[in-house]
Amino acid sequence: MRIGELSRRSGVPVPTIKFYVREGLLPAGQLTSPNQASYDSGHERRLKLIRALLDVGGLSLAAIGDVLQTIDDPTQPVHNVLGVAAKRITAPAGSEPGPELEDAREEVAELLDRRAWRAEAHSPAGESLAGVLVALRRAGHGGFIELLDDYAAAAEAVARTDLDYVGRRVAREDLVESVVVGTVLGEAMFSALRRLAHEDASARAYSDGGPGEPRGAG
Repeated sequence: MRIGELSRRSGVPVPTIKFYVREGLLPAGQLTSPNQASYDSGHERRLKLIRALLDVGGLSLAAIGDVLQTIDDPTQPVHNVLGVAAKRITAPAGSEPGPELEDAREEVAELLDRRAWRAEAHSPAGESLAGVLVALRRAGHGGFIELLDDYAAAAEAVARTDLDYVGRRVAREDLVESVVVGTVLGEAMFSALRRLAHEDASARAYSDGGPGEPRGAG
């Protein structure tokens, strides 16, 4: 297909497609003449993935480039692809070094040991969690940390669901792309679902005769 048709099918403007090609995010089309190139369904698929990671996952173009480079490297184990994707969506801890942060890091390490998780306490995700624990205590809500294992159990269930989806793929291209989608977009989906569940739980617990009141009440 020509670039105009690729633009129509993917919903990505032609100038943006050309930009992605220049930046190495999208492979160049096959030249059919000095001024024209042909594109295929693989280009369309890659464009849709880029836009999803950008618009829904919130990744920067630089981060997307790192993820795509890992996807395209056939020597990279799928586990490494998952690690690169996870690293790109993990927010920085945002805490200054000090006793509070060191204590929180120890709590993260103990959590991983307690649950026998094969994960690194000093990974970006571990550091992010430690930063959250520090922030909770500074905000006067250290008691929230007592729920850490409950949240961890829920996270385990979500992770198993993610990897079950990934496991349905056979071809490596499908498999690694599913890992990225499950990690980046799954994160966005779970966050949105959590907010909706909060809205429902709050309405049921605190509304006074409002629309969120449980059925049969009153």
